[in-house]
Amino acid sequence: MSTIPKKVTERFIKQVPRFKKILDKAYSRDINESDTVTIITDMLCEIFGYDRYDEITSEYAIRNTYCDLAVKINDEVNYLIEVKSISIDLKEQHLRQAVNYGANEGIKWVILTNGYIWQVFNIQLKKTVQYEKVFEINFAEISPRKKEVQEMLFTLSREGASKDVITEYQDKVSAVNRYVISALLLNSPVTDCIRRELRKFNPGIKVELSEIVDIISNEILKRNVLDDEKAKEAQKRVKRYLNNQQKLKEKNKK
Repeated sequence: MSTIPKKVTERFIKQVPRFKKILDKAYSRDINESDTVTIITDMLCEIFGYDRYDEITSEYAIRNTYCDLAVKINDEVNYLIEVKSISIDLKEQHLRQAVNYGANEGIKWVILTNGYIWQVFNIQLKKTVQYEKVFEINFAEISPRKKEVQEMLFTLSREGASKDVITEYQDKVSAVNRYVISALLLNSPVTDCIRRELRKFNPGIKVELSEIVDIISNEILKRNVLDDEKAKEAQKRVKRYLNNQQKLKEKNKK
């Protein structure tokens, strides 16, 4: 992932705690959606580095309806922001409208937020509109000094957006996660490696690959990393990768 400039990390470290206090006061007063939008705009400027007058707009019309906020660089919309009042729990029904906005305009990134929680979604414009949550930031809990937090904040910043860092981050998230790692654990060459090490560990024993797969599947991994839709997609990706690796190996032998 791209290196985060020092001035940007310093901005995060200074401004995130400041806005946590602002959000806490706003929550205690149970401010409405319009006032929450004002705070979000300030956060975009002070934390994320956008120009209030050139790069943030609440007048972005989509099919005669205005979205809450749009963030632009060089007059091109990078992402849309759907804002709910600070005391509202974010739900999928709130997201649908923002996703429809993005899909209609060919915009790939949408943020759903109530000030505290920022949920970042990628819209995939295939035969049907699909979307996936890439990450979530909770300003009530994060420490801006942590590297993983700085990476998430950087993806949404002015400096990060100009380099499309968010796509880099999504690629990392899609590759380094429990579903992909679980799928790799259940396939060669990982199971082959485990069998070799077991034979070294206890010479003379006979270990079948099926035994190793069975233990990993039933005694080590949780069922949700094997059975849900994300798991199945990861298994397909790993299978394609291994097939391609095998074909490449066979080609190099010729």
